[in-house]
Amino acid sequence: MPFARLATATTPTRHLGLGLAAIGRPGYINLGRDRDLGADRSVEALRARTHELLDAAYAQGVRYFDAARSYGRSEEFLAGWLSARPEIDDIVVGSKWGYTYTADWRTDAEAHEIKDHGLATYERQRAESAALLGDRLDLYQIHSVTPESPALTDKGLHAALAEAAARGTAVGFSTSGPAQADAIRAALAVTVDSEPLFRTVQATYNVLDTSAGPALAEAHDAGLTVIIKEGMANGRLAGPHAPAAVRAVAEEAGLGADAVALAFVLRRPWAGVVLSGAATTDQLASNLHAAVIDLDDEQAARLDTLAEEPAAYWVKRGQLPWH
Repeated sequence: MPFARLATATTPTRHLGLGLAAIGRPGYINLGRDRDLGADRSVEALRARTHELLDAAYAQGVRYFDAARSYGRSEEFLAGWLSARPEIDDIVVGSKWGYTYTADWRTDAEAHEIKDHGLATYERQRAESAALLGDRLDLYQIHSVTPESPALTDKGLHAALAEAAARGTAVGFSTSGPAQADAIRAALAVTVDSEPLFRTVQATYNVLDTSAGPALAEAHDAGLTVIIKEGMANGRLAGPHAPAAVRAVAEEAGLGADAVALAFVLRRPWAGVVLSGAATTDQLASNLHAAVIDLDDEQAARLDTLAEEPAAYWVKRGQLPWH
């Protein structure tokens, strides 16, 4: 398994990864991103920013990098960075399929991505990912599985994914929505020739939405590597947007609210990799401070009180603007 490389890494940030959702395309839903990126959202500007962030992350010990077909040109940017640095061979690269990017590099598009978990979409996007990342692609995940997703019952798709796994690419899935726990448990039951299909699960988990926690613990106990996305709730747990309790703990730690939010997730024994979605190198450096924050039980208990009902959390997420 490629994640064994992370288990043997000695850097304090080995459990932190970098996700490219916020910088692989000009529009995304992170709060403050309009200020972070500024006016120049050209392909070349975001390519340069992505490479700068990848350099900074690698230099600071990050060894997992996460892209997706729907994150604009994230795979292309990551592939170019890897091609220019052939000496880097100790990282894990993950990507996702299931959404097609449709915004045509616009921030005001009516639809930024279209979801389809069918076999034809998998085959098309797998070929597209392979053309860019080749054998550097360690993990390929179904993007945003929900309990009703046909990806959970499509035997033809399962066979194709199992074939990819047999050729050396680990197969996983990500989840979203208020029923993440149900989707995770349904995916854990998917087998091919009596063997579990999935080796990883990537889910939203943060101070404001902890609902997937028990199911993620079950996935970890079943042998899956757990990857956490949206640990800062798309910016709702960073800077001035953070609740007072998060900012108070951050003041006690002498670090940023963002680092406290990620440290809250790192505290979970089942969390294998926790993603930073930084758009600037300063944000990345602040995020990575999470690795040195040791929340005590009283601080963690204060943060526990902030959890929202999953349905309410996902309604608020759906109302965030695409900047």
